[in-house]
Amino acid sequence: MARSTIAFTNFTAGELSPRLDGRTDLGKYFNGCKTLENMVVHPHGAATRRPGTKFIHEVKTSSAQTRLIPFEFSTTQTYIMEFGNQYIRFFKDNGIITESNKTISGATQANPGVITATSHGYSNGDHIIISSVVGMTELNGKTFKVANKTTNTFELQDVDGNNVNTTSYTAYGSAGVANKIYEIASPYSTADLPTIKFAQSADLMYLVHPSYAIRKLTRSGHTSWTLSTPSLTGSPSPVLNTTTDKYPSCVTFFEQRLVFAGSNDNPQTLWFSKSADLENFTTGSNDTDAMVYTIASNKVNAIRYITAQRSLILGTVGGEFVVSASGTTQPITPTNVQIQRQSSYGAANIDAVQIENVTMFVQRAKRKIRELVYNLNIDQYQAQDMTLLAEHITEGGITEMAYQQEPDSVLWCVRSDGTLLGFTYARAEEVVGWHRHVIGGAFSSGNAVVESVASIPTDANEDELYVIVKRTINGTTRRYVEYLTLFDYGTDQTDAFYVDSGLTYSGSAATVITGLDHLEGQSVTILANGSTHPNKTVSGGSITLDRSATKAHIGLGYTSTLQTMRVEAPGNESTSQAKTKRINEVTLRLHETVGAEVGSSLSDMERIPFRSSAAAMDTAVPLFTGDKQIEFRDDFNTDGWIYVRQNQPLPLTLISIYPQITIND
Repeated sequence: MARSTIAFTNFTAGELSPRLDGRTDLGKYFNGCKTLENMVVHPHGAATRRPGTKFIHEVKTSSAQTRLIPFEFSTTQTYIMEFGNQYIRFFKDNGIITESNKTISGATQANPGVITATSHGYSNGDHIIISSVVGMTELNGKTFKVANKTTNTFELQDVDGNNVNTTSYTAYGSAGVANKIYEIASPYSTADLPTIKFAQSADLMYLVHPSYAIRKLTRSGHTSWTLSTPSLTGSPSPVLNTTTDKYPSCVTFFEQRLVFAGSNDNPQTLWFSKSADLENFTTGSNDTDAMVYTIASNKVNAIRYITAQRSLILGTVGGEFVVSASGTTQPITPTNVQIQRQSSYGAANIDAVQIENVTMFVQRAKRKIRELVYNLNIDQYQAQDMTLLAEHITEGGITEMAYQQEPDSVLWCVRSDGTLLGFTYARAEEVVGWHRHVIGGAFSSGNAVVESVASIPTDANEDELYVIVKRTINGTTRRYVEYLTLFDYGTDQTDAFYVDSGLTYSGSAATVITGLDHLEGQSVTILANGSTHPNKTVSGGSITLDRSATKAHIGLGYTSTLQTMRVEAPGNESTSQAKTKRINEVTLRLHETVGAEVGSSLSDMERIPFRSSAAAMDTAVPLFTGDKQIEFRDDFNTDGWIYVRQNQPLPLTLISIYPQITIND
């Protein structure tokens, strides 16, 4: 029998296709995983547990699908917008934006409860958040609907429109404020949301949809947004934005021009505004004049996206085109514009995403993401398939994409079944790896469903990633806006946040934790003062801990799993594939980790010891960085898989794996 030690030095190839199970001749085989779930690939090579998601607020109407769209005015003023059925809400700094305080002066113990707030100005159906009430504290931190309002009073309903019975609440003492959730009206219905396209410049955004006239969204303050229909000047031919079937479906900015494309009547046409005069479409032959261009093609190639790089990139149902000036260093003008086909893959009706100097777009069938990049050697753009080594990852189709540049350059995608996909992309370092993310909780009898994803940059170290997640909570469908917490939470493990739809309690030592109404009836996972705590079930919006805590993270648990490819070690006959072998022991090289498991199958895992005999039992186990050598519970078999799992609310970063193998030649 031959004995050898091999090395899984990095995981930069991500989760690989089952069709590659035997491709030990492929270099990426040794950098890939058979399973990579709720783990993120770092460009450095390590695989780390994704952080949890923090709950912000329920969407306005949980029975209807919603969509997130980013708005970036500056690095310090970035917003996420919740587009629902004919409304828009706004989020900033991980919270929902509300209007100014209305002082509460009374609250009745009645069915329904009645709030007194002099000259509140609310309308029936408004959503308000109540806080700072003394006495009837059961109201604090909750969202209600206004009902049967008068000038100075209104009744309380829950967000589903049911009367709120405050009879058993503590008597009102004093104080309290109500804040209306800020929103504006929009023309878009629920069915329209997936195909809205947008382009932003400073404090205005243009939104297009083939069934609606162009809209312009303008921001002048946190609670001052206007959605209007711009009056375009000029009379381009074909006609733009005048009646049904003449509304564009795509929009972008390019060389100080506003560019629209793809109406129902003219699906292959682009309209360019005058230079530096965004709403003027008066055509002419001067360099600054507006222009209209229609793609010449043997068949109709409806434009699906337009995006600006060094040239203007067009994705159509039949191929990819580049719009540029005839001279490589010149701006486009009415007399030098040219359109050239680059490839013939075709695009889905989903906006492309820019990463570095690359355009990522979803192919027409929604099963492949392609990297459109300029190749100097052939003087043309090429569109490589980014799912070639993991075609199973996108099975079912992609519906949305968002790019989180910091900290690890990850393209996030929503799959049609609600799975969140991540794609770590650092082309210069040859890091292109997929990973799957199953968000904690359940919808009906399956997993929680991610329906939308959006990212906004910040001045901090990490971009913010927001998601809308659909779950069944206490027997009812709920849709929540949540955000991914920081990968780099610091060096204090009490700040490690590894629960989904979670909240944090921080204050004086307490055993009763309230404010968990959004998880009513759910079994929640808890990290209390940096240590794991037995699960509890939320009842009446609260839980009672077995021991007091000054900091606790409470939310839905999830499991992170890494499964290697079949081990490949040289034996006496050159390969260990299909040979009987046994893994005797493994050494895991870890970084700031505690609480993980390792094993040969998910049904036979061994908890890795981290607490030493010298450590105090009433303190959290400190994070560990270094090597852990574990005797491996395995038997002789032909596979040789290694599983590493974390199912506690604790961090895990796996740098490399070194198994020792005996091969029966």
